[in-house]
Amino acid sequence: PKGGEEFTMETQDLSIRRARLTDLPRLLEIYDIARAFMRRTGNLHQWENGEGPNEEQLRRDIRGNCLYVFENETGIHASFMFSMAGEPTYTVILGGSWMSDAPYGVIHRIASDGTVHGILKMAVHFAEKTTNHIRIDTHRDNVVMQHAILKCGFEERGVINLPDGSPRLAYERISGVVVPVEV
Repeated sequence: PKGGEEFTMETQDLSIRRARLTDLPRLLEIYDIARAFMRRTGNLHQWENGEGPNEEQLRRDIRGNCLYVFENETGIHASFMFSMAGEPTYTVILGGSWMSDAPYGVIHRIASDGTVHGILKMAVHFAEKTTNHIRIDTHRDNVVMQHAILKCGFEERGVINLPDGSPRLAYERISGVVVPVEV
């Protein structure tokens, strides 16, 4: 989806649309729920101390037309950022390499209120309407997300560092491309 055009996509009983500033209170709740879930599942350091999705970041994403929500008749249940603008922290990858230097989409800040499942799979399906080349990263302690990423067909490619130097496991997926496996 380009620029300011409105986009909706039906998937299961949820629709995906661009987030609006009026969605902020619910979005902040969802990210708080996701933080609590991460702590309960052993991911004690990602999105802590104001790092990660906060109101300022979400406002930037909304103004940039790259934050999306999953909703149904009961309200908003999840959110994610998708952009084709690239990711500066992906310029250097340690301990591996990217599969391709071609333009790619990036999924960040994916979070759910826990009432619906398969959110990453649906976000990937949404992103594939724009590109077959997607990158994503997550914290080493986020085992739940690592599992979901691999289940969606991504391959671990190495480690990238955030601007503060924090490492993240980096993944890439190019659908429709057969990647040779070393034997």
